[in-house]
Amino acid sequence: MGAVGFLYLNYVDHWQVYAGTVEQAKALYLEVTGRGDERENGSGSPDGTGGPGDGTGNGESENPEGSGSPDGTSEPGDGTGNGESENPEGSGNPDGTGEPGDGTGEVGNPEGIGSPDGTGEPGDGTGSGEVGNPEGSGNPDGAGRPEEPGPPEYVTVEDDYFSDAVFIGDSRTVGMYEYGELEEISTFYASTGLTVYKLFDSAIVNVPGQKQKITVEEALQNNSFSKIYLMVGINEMGTGTVETFIEKYKEVVAHLQELQPEAILYIQGIMKVTTKRSEQGDYINNEGIIARNQELEKLADNRQVFYLDVNPAICDETGGLVEDYTFDGVHLKAKYIQIWKDYLKQHAIQK
Repeated sequence: MGAVGFLYLNYVDHWQVYAGTVEQAKALYLEVTGRGDERENGSGSPDGTGGPGDGTGNGESENPEGSGSPDGTSEPGDGTGNGESENPEGSGNPDGTGEPGDGTGEVGNPEGIGSPDGTGEPGDGTGSGEVGNPEGSGNPDGAGRPEEPGPPEYVTVEDDYFSDAVFIGDSRTVGMYEYGELEEISTFYASTGLTVYKLFDSAIVNVPGQKQKITVEEALQNNSFSKIYLMVGINEMGTGTVETFIEKYKEVVAHLQELQPEAILYIQGIMKVTTKRSEQGDYINNEGIIARNQELEKLADNRQVFYLDVNPAICDETGGLVEDYTFDGVHLKAKYIQIWKDYLKQHAIQK
């Protein structure tokens, strides 16, 4: 083959060199061997003498740059190099750059910036996170899509679980305080008539040694809790719309998280009323309660905020509160508060 052929093969088959050096070697090789006329047929032959490549070089050991022609001298390819282990850049272009990938790069694409073949349009962040794409993303910051939380994993607990909990709510929560046997264990910021609109402004919290009560806002600033149980909504039924109620409720949830960032927040669905009470025709009705609860459930992220709905445990086949459980169609009798408490104990998050 001679010195020129030996030089060419060494450059192409064994050494990784810049394209300019390869071009010089190849030109000299073609001149000596008289094979320059083969360039006219545009073939992407293994010896690299073909015309403009189509970018489909497999990017293996003899095509380290993943270009259309093994020697990398063809015109820019279409970026379909397979980006395997000998094509670390995962590109189909001679310069190894390729187009922005979709983040699914596998082995040989350690940056995860191209599709498995090393090309593709800008990524959608769905990187598989396999070997070669350790970040599992196609986004520039490597963040990928956040993992969706699964359903809550509730556990059953004893009363001492509530020792670092605060119950915030209206007259129904007052009932829990009076008859749930938690008054010596838990903290209660509850008052008859409390609403989501005045929750932080209401001076309802007793302070030992002081005659004057303080607001819920002040109390939460001065104390720390690991769990918050929130139950409001029945008093708001005659005010505004479902949308305005939920908008305000969102603000309350956000502010509670600001005041108690480490606490688990349990949003409790509004307890229904009896079917008889619901059919009286005024603003307190189960249809409105259901509409609000459907929106409240959406506020739970199942990470730090959870939605609890005791209604299935206290309602009858008509969908309303069991008649025997209430003395006025709205509030639970003392002895049935235990059903509500047991439900909370069976739906606890342990962190």
